Amino acid sequence: MTEFVFRPHVAVIGGGPAGLACAEILSDRGCAVSVVEQMPTMGRKLLMAGRGGLNLTHTETPALFAARYGTAQPMMARALAAFTPCDMVQWAEGLGQPCFTGSSGRVFPRAMKASPLLRAWLARLAERGVRLLTRHRWEGWDTEGRLRVRGPGGQAGWRVNATVLAMGGASWARLGADGAWRERLLALGVDVAPFAPANCGFMTDWSADFTNRFAGTPLRGIALTGPNGQTVRGEAVVTGTGLEGGAVYALSATIRDRIARDGHAFVHIDLRPALGVADITTRIARVRARESLSNTLRKALRLTPEAIALLRQGGDGPLPRDPAALARRVKAVPVMLRAPAALDRAISVAGGIAWSALDERLMLRALPGVFAAGEMLDWEAPTGGYLLQGCMATGRLAGEGAWEWLRDSQRGRYPSAP
Repeated sequence: MTEFVFRPHVAVIGGGPAGLACAEILSDRGCAVSVVEQMPTMGRKLLMAGRGGLNLTHTETPALFAARYGTAQPMMARALAAFTPCDMVQWAEGLGQPCFTGSSGRVFPRAMKASPLLRAWLARLAERGVRLLTRHRWEGWDTEGRLRVRGPGGQAGWRVNATVLAMGGASWARLGADGAWRERLLALGVDVAPFAPANCGFMTDWSADFTNRFAGTPLRGIALTGPNGQTVRGEAVVTGTGLEGGAVYALSATIRDRIARDGHAFVHIDLRPALGVADITTRIARVRARESLSNTLRKALRLTPEAIALLRQGGDGPLPRDPAALARRVKAVPVMLRAPAALDRAISVAGGIAWSALDERLMLRALPGVFAAGEMLDWEAPTGGYLLQGCMATGRLAGEGAWEWLRDSQRGRYPSAP
């Protein structure tokens, strides 16, 4: 606790995981906290993430976990050290949500849903006096430095002691993260890198027949090799315009960057990653020569119709009948990707507030007393628990930073409510 003369009031802009994690820290430190959310309810993207089973975090070693954040690893390290995957599990279980670790190392609540956890979290925040204001939109600052907040009753000017921005990136705008804040911060001298889709699908030029027959069909048990040679085993999904799915998302950063450089990127799909070229060659050669190519692939390798059709899509000209040449194609079906799918459809985004625009407390250098967290910052990570862990870790770090700044400067000048 601090020894503030007045109880300081902190506004947290954004009711997603980063903002709520920040509010939790600040309320624990004795601050009056108001969370401002423009949507009708809090945590909408968290609820969306939980539809398929809420992946909280991952049990990898700390070094490997941190490496998932790529070039942002040095900056994310402090946040991850202060709120580790083990801390995430303890936090969730403290909300009455026991967790388990899957065979892949991913950690989930046993309920496999976000809604019970979110309800318990919001109830605990409310019990601690956090004001949760929905249908309220932040509209910047007025000439006297007051927050402009527009609610159902119109716009009001708030006097606050500190502000934490946690408004998300620019994907899934219908869930609240529309990226509209970027231009406002740029105008105030904050360096913000352009947004780019992350954990996204990509577009290619399928034939009309392939699209009509197989759009929406999963390609299971494959291995995908990206333009930098990295290979990921998993699943992809054929879409009407290209490819998406877990294996694609894991390589999306390198695919996106290669497209930005060359105008396109090649990936290669291994349809039978458990078999080597020699094994596949032998199996194909055993099938009677008079069988059709489709029957040969089905009998020798149990390839599905969509996998056989994909083989015909990749490469130039007809498929080879020579067993060795055909085996090599099965192990590396080329697919040229020409553009990422729409930014708003991406699971997450790259880009955002540059790390150079922030101090070690995550305070904006150009705007003293204003902090930022979550997907507003310029980092990206794959799916698998890293996104939620990163959002909550930076949210908590920003909360600690705001509290330390208030404590050190004794900025408790204003009453605890706007």
